[in-house]
Amino acid sequence: METNELLREHIFEIIKNQLKDNDPKETKETLDRLKKEGFDDFQSKQMIGQCLAVELFDVMKHRKPYNNERYIKNLLALPKEPFE
Repeated sequence: METNELLREHIFEIIKNQLKDNDPKETKETLDRLKKEGFDDFQSKQMIGQCLAVELFDVMKHRKPYNNERYIKNLLALPKEPFE
């Protein structure tokens, strides 16, 4: 399995847990909104995963704490790609 596939699986697992726990609630709201806008389930989760990857990168690379406020801001801006 390629690294990118493994990473995607882990990110999708985090999204699955966020949806199951409804925490943050914006993850489910964003998934529903994107699907209403015509994106399929996989595409929607990929976009959500981009927002999550921004946070994971900051935590791992820069040793910064997880920024839930920025994560939610990026979710609400989808399908625009997260820049922060």
